[in-house]
Amino acid sequence: MNKYIVAAAVAVAGFSTAAFADGHGITVGVSWSNFQEERWKTDEAAIVAALEAAGATYISADAQASSSKQLSDVESLIAQGADALIILAQDSAAIGPAVDAADAEGIPVVGYDRLIEDSRAFYLTFDNVEVGRMQARAVFAAQPTGNYVMIKGSPTDPNADFLRGGQQEILQEAIDSGAIIIVDEAYTDGWLPANAQRNMEQILTANDNMVDAVVASNDGTAGGVVAALTAQGMEGLAVSGQDGDHAALNRVALGTQTVSVWKDARELGRAAGEIAVALAGDNMAKVDGSATWTSPGGTELNSMFLAPVPITADNLSVVTDAGWITVESLCQGVTDGPAPCN
Repeated sequence: MNKYIVAAAVAVAGFSTAAFADGHGITVGVSWSNFQEERWKTDEAAIVAALEAAGATYISADAQASSSKQLSDVESLIAQGADALIILAQDSAAIGPAVDAADAEGIPVVGYDRLIEDSRAFYLTFDNVEVGRMQARAVFAAQPTGNYVMIKGSPTDPNADFLRGGQQEILQEAIDSGAIIIVDEAYTDGWLPANAQRNMEQILTANDNMVDAVVASNDGTAGGVVAALTAQGMEGLAVSGQDGDHAALNRVALGTQTVSVWKDARELGRAAGEIAVALAGDNMAKVDGSATWTSPGGTELNSMFLAPVPITADNLSVVTDAGWITVESLCQGVTDGPAPCN
């Protein structure tokens, strides 16, 4: 029997498995889509710590934003003796052959952060629709009327559309009433800040800078948006993000970003490492707290969803109290800002 294949995005604090395997002698391979983003370094440290605690070995590869390289990377990790795989898919539609290759070798796969549309998959992630709702709620609270721009994530990442759906839920009533007009929206290839900045610049030009708020889908895209706004002297507009990137939290303290929806990657990485070890040791290991979930494409997957936390100027101390960021880093360049930057 082939081992159970897991598509796990990120995990919840306090999760446990009914059968947590002894990881001694187990090698876990991690395939990163693009290790240049700030948050993946935090995730990696948590994964490594979890594997070390279990006595397992960590190996990794960086696809450098190439879906074809990622397939080769997975083959290489398998050849190096990986007993389990954690995959952050660069392109969820193109990752199928990697899952098949692992399945053929009886190797469990933890797909990290992004949905792999596969009935064999156990999907462990944040509630990304709720992340989108949180982003839109915060922007709407700051700017309940006017011209909105929607800066979406990568078109190859299902999370981009999950987020966009949640955002629309919150804004729909105001759109229907005419209080809000969405003047433009754009996907951001690769979630790259430079692409988000270019999209935002083009949208500003097309609309003669008549923009009042921007719902950006993560902190990287928010950084690109803020750069474009700043170049036009428009910094301070309501802008959303997610991930709790240090630079984004500093922007929240400075007042150039309205919200960063925080997903504690330390707990997420830890759980993914534990899941990989557990499934490598027992392909029938049950993840406590999981439930069946049906994807928008109609695929049923065992799943678990973690609730994120929106961070605004009103609750910045949450991330400093949790040790996610130091007060010094959070408050860099801030004068008489919100607590704890006052």
